[in-house]
Amino acid sequence: MADGNHDLKRGIILDVDGTLWDAVEVITQSWNVVLNTMPDVQGEISADQMRGCLGKTMFEIADRLFGYLPLPRRRQVLEEAMRYEVAYLREHPGRIYPGVRECLKALREDGWHLYIVSNCQKGYIEDCLLALGEEGLVEDHICFEDTLQDKGSNIRLCAERNQLDYAVYVGDTAQDLSAARAAGTAFIYAGYGFGDVDAAKERVPEILRFEDLVQAVKEL
Repeated sequence: MADGNHDLKRGIILDVDGTLWDAVEVITQSWNVVLNTMPDVQGEISADQMRGCLGKTMFEIADRLFGYLPLPRRRQVLEEAMRYEVAYLREHPGRIYPGVRECLKALREDGWHLYIVSNCQKGYIEDCLLALGEEGLVEDHICFEDTLQDKGSNIRLCAERNQLDYAVYVGDTAQDLSAARAAGTAFIYAGYGFGDVDAAKERVPEILRFEDLVQAVKEL
């Protein structure tokens, strides 16, 4: 982006899992604590199963993992697991990727406004921000449970309510790319995450380390 655009309000909207941190192992641990108390649940889930759910909405995860249960019960199981997860992550946070703190500070100094939009439950983004330990860097955030809307709608809402003139979404999956396009924002692919995007085919910039984001946004 050219320097002449610095008078515009520019926003970077961030995904969480596979973009800011990796919390797969601790999320799996927390869920299994809860699931082991439920006789009607068919055993523990694996880290690979959890990894395959990241990026999906809460309801999609319930259907994927507990589809053998009646709908009201699968939603109840999900609710209990996710509430415990939020509490667990406060004491056992995920692993923030290298360079995230320093990069976010550099982006703020360069005039970018920072936000988070994720398909998660209430409290999860707050856990990530607590682990990040940099209060005030991220100005606003929206999760699926806040609105019960798809990620594209929430990205658009974030841009609109923060009155952004220009926005770019940073995520690590094909669903993130689709959401950004639905919202009408630019997209940068976090290729170090859990991703499945062919950046060359999709004609989107790719970063292989989070700290590469500083340069990537300059080249948009």
